Amino acid sequence: MAQGNIAVVGQSGELNLGTTLSRLLALTSDAVVCFDAQGIILLANDEATKLFASGEKDKAEGLVGKDIWSLFAPACASDAQGEQLPFSTDGTSSIVSLRDVRGRALPLVIRCERVGLPSGPYLLIAHPSAADTAADAEHERLMAELSRANRRLAGTLDIVLGTLDSPSVSVLFERVLERLKTTMNALGTCVYLSERDGFHLRGTSASLSDVAVPRYLPRRAPLWAAVIGSEQALRLRVLPPEGESLRKGRLSRRNVMDEESRAVYSVRTSQLPPFGSFLAVSVRFGGHVIALIQVGWRGARTISCDDANLLDAVTRYLAVQLVGAFSALRTQRREQLARQAADLRDALVVQPFGEKTRLLLLDSVSRDLDCVCAPIDGSSALDGHEVLHLPVSHEEVAVPSELLSEEGGVTALLPDAPLARWLAERGEPCMGALVDDGTTEDARVRFLALRPYDAEPFDDLELGYLRQVADTVAAVTSGEQVRRRDHRISQALQSGMRSQLQQVEDISSQGIYSSATESAFVGGDFYDLIRLPDRHACVIMGDVSGKGVEAASVSAAVRTALGAYSWEGLNPAHMVSLLNDFLLGFSRVETFATLFVGIIDLHAGQLTYCSAGHPPAILLRAANGELEWLEEQSGVVGAFPDMSYHDGFVSLATGDVLLLYTDGTTEARAEDGRFFGEDGLRDAVMREGALGFDGLLDRLLATVEAFTGNHMDDDVAMVALRFDKVGDAL
Repeated sequence: MAQGNIAVVGQSGELNLGTTLSRLLALTSDAVVCFDAQGIILLANDEATKLFASGEKDKAEGLVGKDIWSLFAPACASDAQGEQLPFSTDGTSSIVSLRDVRGRALPLVIRCERVGLPSGPYLLIAHPSAADTAADAEHERLMAELSRANRRLAGTLDIVLGTLDSPSVSVLFERVLERLKTTMNALGTCVYLSERDGFHLRGTSASLSDVAVPRYLPRRAPLWAAVIGSEQALRLRVLPPEGESLRKGRLSRRNVMDEESRAVYSVRTSQLPPFGSFLAVSVRFGGHVIALIQVGWRGARTISCDDANLLDAVTRYLAVQLVGAFSALRTQRREQLARQAADLRDALVVQPFGEKTRLLLLDSVSRDLDCVCAPIDGSSALDGHEVLHLPVSHEEVAVPSELLSEEGGVTALLPDAPLARWLAERGEPCMGALVDDGTTEDARVRFLALRPYDAEPFDDLELGYLRQVADTVAAVTSGEQVRRRDHRISQALQSGMRSQLQQVEDISSQGIYSSATESAFVGGDFYDLIRLPDRHACVIMGDVSGKGVEAASVSAAVRTALGAYSWEGLNPAHMVSLLNDFLLGFSRVETFATLFVGIIDLHAGQLTYCSAGHPPAILLRAANGELEWLEEQSGVVGAFPDMSYHDGFVSLATGDVLLLYTDGTTEARAEDGRFFGEDGLRDAVMREGALGFDGLLDRLLATVEAFTGNHMDDDVAMVALRFDKVGDAL
């Protein structure tokens, strides 16, 4: 029945029960039972039902109609007093023990007295004794503590089992931090890994994903120094700001108290975790602190020693796991920075170094290291000052030259350095590194990579990345200086030693050269046609390995030597053999050439040739329009001593066309990776040759360029000779 309802049977007139009694029984928290002289229960309130009912059935049916002795059995049988009841009925208090539903002894304080006439009913009032209430409270407290202990034990085992053989560092951190948060019913958890300069944030629980968490904790700060020095987790609480601090406006520091030692630490707000109370513990391995873990709650609370002990136990287990995680993270970061440095190098070397390249460099460093870059303009130095482009105010200011290192390379910029203090006074980021490519030319590159005072300093991996960048910039700028010098030399070579075709009677000739790069004036591809006595001529096509001035100078030497050999009347194989010995002593070991050398005898109608590793020449027959490949081959020139070379022979007829080309023609590639190849060249020669000799090479080159989408990877050289009159016939 609902609390406050009263069941009454019989003798209601005698009892004179009215509204007043009903309300009284409804309001009291004691158990009230009314029974007659025979012991039959006449009424009972809800509290009595809860206290005396022996089971769910009794609770449902109520106590009315039962006998009073049944409520106290077997106490009635052993402790009979007065009217066979275990308590007095004269209104004095008695202590009676019952057995509750769990079988425990339940002491009751009972008062019972007859009401009304001498034959009237009895009124019994009962409630548990104070001692029993305290025992129940202690029981509930112990059960709650046992539940918490079970939860801690289950959480600890879950962390251990859940982190065994974690597939990655991120998974390890995710599992540990989330399970610590759940086990300790906390707001969130953070883990910091130890570096040379302090602790760097490497993971938070998901609950802190949208919360500002300090990314760096300096090792020298008093609070974190205390955590490092303690063998146990510190129970910490953020104290309310004092009145003086509030009057100053924005709080730059807060006080944090150690609940164990009562020591108070002043902490910069930028280094304060987003908790009102938190545990902080250092993770040790081999005598060294390798990490720091924080577990925190939203408001100020008293953190139990059991929570601190649980965190200590977890960190002792995690020490081994975190050593592996720390090593894996460093490896991942090292590989990431190496890839980024390689990508930056590839981006810088493909174009001349200039203002656009400088911007690319600074943007890449800013993105890769999460910093800002301030370029230094040394060319504007005046009266011992250099111009620095400040990253926050975007002003150009004069900085004293003595504040800037002249050593080149990368110099770490620490907060106590003069330059750092100079920057801090101007409200600029002041911690990072000075990067200098070390060159002394006008193209020298220097800049500051900076972070705010409270941010993470550059670690050794990031400083290593900056050293790679400085080396790359030095190589690129030095290469640019060499390129400009080579450009000037190339211009001189071009003007004095350009590939050319001499006029030879009865031979029509065309030559064409196309560079893969706009800046190349002279490369390794060359050709020549030399007029010789008695209706003879020497045709030369060559390709020297390499690019730039060295390849051009070797090409010039080869052309000069072959020209001299041709006037001596030597056959092509002999000429090439002599040239091989000459190149082995003239150039570097890795410089070699492919050559086609042909002696044309118009009287006899014969071409004697030596193809030394060069793509096979093509002879387009005038009689039937068919192609003939000149496939007699020997080895390359200038690579190996004692190389054997031999001649090939082919007859010539009036109107035949000889086509020579370098491998840049057949190795030209389309955007989808397909090569132009010999088949493409054959089809183009058949098609364009049918249109006549005039403009043949221009049409062939246009075909190759269209195939590549005007993106040539190598230089292309081609020579076409038409034999207008062969033999002695007029």
